[in-house]
Formats: sequence, structure tokens, C-alpha cells
Amino acid sequence: MADEQGRHPSRRAFLTSAAALGAGAGLAGAARANGPDPLITEVQDWARGFGEGVDATPYGLPIRFEHDVIRRNVEWLTADTISSINFTPIHALDGTITPQGCAFERHHSGAIELAKPDYRLMVNGLVDKPLVFTYADLERFPRENHVYFCECAANSGMEWAGAQLNGAQFTHGMIHNMEYTGVPLRALLQEAGLGPAGDLSDKWVFVEGADASSNGRSIPMEKALDDVLVAFKANGEALRKEHGYPVRLVVPGWEGNMWVKWLRRIEVMDGPVESREETSKYTDVLADGTARKWTWVMDAKSVITSPSPQSPITHGPGPLVITGLAWSGHGAIRRVDVSTDGGISWQTARLSREGESKALSRFYLDIDWDGSEMLLQSRAMDDTGYVQPTKDQLREVRGLNSVYHNNGIQTWHVKTSGEAENVEVS
Repeated sequence: MADEQGRHPSRRAFLTSAAALGAGAGLAGAARANGPDPLITEVQDWARGFGEGVDATPYGLPIRFEHDVIRRNVEWLTADTISSINFTPIHALDGTITPQGCAFERHHSGAIELAKPDYRLMVNGLVDKPLVFTYADLERFPRENHVYFCECAANSGMEWAGAQLNGAQFTHGMIHNMEYTGVPLRALLQEAGLGPAGDLSDKWVFVEGADASSNGRSIPMEKALDDVLVAFKANGEALRKEHGYPVRLVVPGWEGNMWVKWLRRIEVMDGPVESREETSKYTDVLADGTARKWTWVMDAKSVITSPSPQSPITHGPGPLVITGLAWSGHGAIRRVDVSTDGGISWQTARLSREGESKALSRFYLDIDWDGSEMLLQSRAMDDTGYVQPTKDQLREVRGLNSVYHNNGIQTWHVKTSGEAENVEVS
């Protein structure tokens, strides 16, 4: 915990403060004051017999006490769950890696079942030798492992016109951060006889999925040859069905719609296809009605995940850990500032470790909460020097017609009760 000058108290001071707080803070404090705690002094049921054999759960699942840590959708957001969005419970997670089982996913025609023996990936178009790869073929290429975030361009999109959804899961949960294993796209293109790099400056690739929606996006060749990954593992295991099993595309730092799932075709072309997903969708409509195209990169952004509406303060005044996530499609997070007064003053938070390029960073600010109201905000800065803007700054440039690429500063109003709600300040 830092004081106004940024100094951190000693562990002794912290423990002394915590002990004083515990003597009169809520039921737990009362129990300690009134006598021994039976949960520590008496033998409990779980210590009187055997637990469950691990062979009863051959694939480990969360314990039932964590049943609420699940993906959720917003019922009114899409017409049908066949074409919908499921939000990561970022308010209930810590660290940076998102478990596959609760990781954000977007689908346009449902999650399909495609077995590895039936999988085929075609590389065609402006290549010397069009090829079709099986899953087994992909496994024979040298592979890489990288941690990247995947964020939907519409993440926070419902907040353009004002605070609407009351929870970090719903305002910022269209994101996940996983370790992907796969083959660089450039390796497959080179195998198909792609021409010299000097001849490719004006070329594009069109990537397409195998599901009924045939979701397809155009990617400039410079990006395709840089860090795009044809991935078949996430967090060390096979992709989940809803994440594109058995193979998906990973386009680091760029909007999630380009991370095509159930990847079936990669075509080298002279120009972009101008598909539905890059014309009528995933463009940013400005105040005068014109649309910004090719806004692929997800700019620096952050959000406090606790305290937040789904993760209120439950222990009363005293030591409090404020924590959240920050990320940038341009590179690595270098700094996150936190404000408790709606942006009037800022304190620099502590990053859990040095920021990684195009991956989530976890930040912490340890304070002594006096029980008064707070207007919590976080502000991210990446290694290009870009600083996360306020929502008003974004609206001044882009108006109110946009849906995508809202990376404005989020505000939570924390009440004296410890509860929090989504608000805006100006």
C-alpha cells in the first residue's frame, strides 16, 4: 500500500493495521474477539474421511464452490444464440492466462464439430503450387508458442452512448489471453511457393472458416508474414470446439473477427476481398456518416476488474487490493495508472511482471480504504507511448455512431457499502 508520496509501509505496519481492523470488522472480527474460531480449532467433516478419487474426474473441472465463474451472454445483444457472444468472467479471474473453459468466444453460425482426420487446409491463389494440408501435415512443421490476447472489436461497444452494462464481464469481457501453439503462417505460404518478399508489398491473403457462416477476412501480406499463427493448441491442450477445433488463425494485436476459426482456406490475392465482415461490419462509422476502414489494431486499453460491480468489496475499510488488466495491440504495456477520484489524481500501479507484446498485463494497487466512496479508473500506456484516452476524448473524434474500437477509460462508482456500479464522469 502506498501513501500520498508513494511510500510502501513495512510488513509489520501492515500486520498491525490488519490486526486492529480485524478486532472490529464484521462477523469474522467479532468471532475472533469473542472466542476461538471453530473452523480452526475443531476437526471438520472434510478431515474425518476419504475424499473423492481422482479417477472419478479424469478431466479436472472447477470445484462446485466456483460454479459462478462461467461465460455469460447478453440476451438482448443477438437475435439467437446460434450467432452470439460469450463473455469471459474477468472479474473473477486473476493473473493473465484465461482458462479455455471460460474464455470469450464469438460464433456466427454455431460451434461445429470437425474431427482431425477430416480436417483440410487449402493454400491457393497467387502461389507456385497450391497445396492442401491435413492436420497431420501441420504437426510436422516446426512450431512456436506465444501468449496473445484476442479481443472482439465490439468489446465495450455498448458503452459508446453511455454506461449501460453493470459488470466488467459485460463491458470488457469480450477478451481472452491464452498461450497458443502452432505454425507461423509464413511457413505454409513459403511451402506453397510464395514469391520473394520484395514482390509482395501489394499482396493480401484472404482467410476463410469451415463453418456455415464462411467467415472470411482480408489480411495485408506484411502482417501475414510477420506474426500470424496457424494454431492447434491453446494453454497446452487442443483447442476447444468453440475456439475453432482443430485449427484456428491467431492474428496478434488485431481485432478478434480476423482470428478465423475452423480455418479451411488461405488465398493469396492482389487485393482485399471486401467481404461483409470488412465493409458493412467491422468498420467505424463517424459522426458525418463516413466509415473508417481497416482499423485492425486494438489500441491500448485497461479495466479494473476488482473492485467492480460483480466483485464488490466485502470486508469493510482497511487494506484493499485494486486489480485489473491492461493490453495493447501495438506492443507491450509499460505502465498503468489508477485513480480513486474519477481522474483528478493518479497513482502508478504495480505490474505483476514486465509487459509482453500483444498480451494481457495484470496490475495491482494496494491501498488502505477508509470506507468512503471512490470513482475508480485505470489508464494504460504502451511501449509506443500511446496513452489510453477518456471516453469524451474518443467521442470528440468519432462521434456516437461507432460500435467498434472503444478503448475509453472505464469508471466504477464504489459506494460506502463496497458495492460498485458502472458510471461515467466528465
